[in-house]
Amino acid sequence: MRIDTGTGTVGINIPTRDLLWQAVTDRLARGDGFALATVNLDHLVKLRQDRAFARAYAGQDFVVADGRPIVWLSRLSRQPVALMPGSDLILPLARIAAKEDWPIALLGSTDAALAGAAEALAAQVPGLRVLHCFAPPMGFDPEGDAAATALQAIEASGARLCFLALGAPKQEILALRGRALAPSVGFVSIGAGLDFLSGHQRRAPKLMRALALEWLWRALSSPKRLLPRYLACFAILPGLILQAWRQRRAR
Repeated sequence: MRIDTGTGTVGINIPTRDLLWQAVTDRLARGDGFALATVNLDHLVKLRQDRAFARAYAGQDFVVADGRPIVWLSRLSRQPVALMPGSDLILPLARIAAKEDWPIALLGSTDAALAGAAEALAAQVPGLRVLHCFAPPMGFDPEGDAAATALQAIEASGARLCFLALGAPKQEILALRGRALAPSVGFVSIGAGLDFLSGHQRRAPKLMRALALEWLWRALSSPKRLLPRYLACFAILPGLILQAWRQRRAR
């Protein structure tokens, strides 16, 4: 499925979880890294406004669907893709890493959240090795010298998989730089996933997620910050529905 953002085109090129697990395993088994992004409506809003973000997205190796609206649009276009939020990818990918004895790194959030996430991963994924954790300071620039140093440190640590919890667009921009500066590492952008894992943020209950109401839970938890974001997401939906309908008719 492909989505025109106005600054480029986003292609969801991994439609199912099984294909994602295989793609990640194949890359890391060859000694190659990758950059993985999870597209959602908020990203599509930002992509219309931020050309640096659009360039970063164009350089991602794997793109999956994060958010029910993206999944519904894919079904409308007759190019269905599975729902794969970044937070839901952490444990399955960590289990693959443990099975293959590939160490991991965690970057983003806070020192306390990273320590909690590492502890939770160790408890839930026996044999997993967390070799490197780094919580960037406020004002961290993914295109700056400090980011280059951080990426080189991850490569030098021997980690093969890195979960990036910086939020969009910082994490995707950093992942793209990682393709050059840490070429053996797979970078997975997972937003607040490490905060959820560590318990520093509470995720929506499973029932609300099953009813596609996680957005409402988050909006009510921080209305001043998130309600404008969701209104902007709703505003682009009519155009996205029209795109999906046109793709459906073209098939």
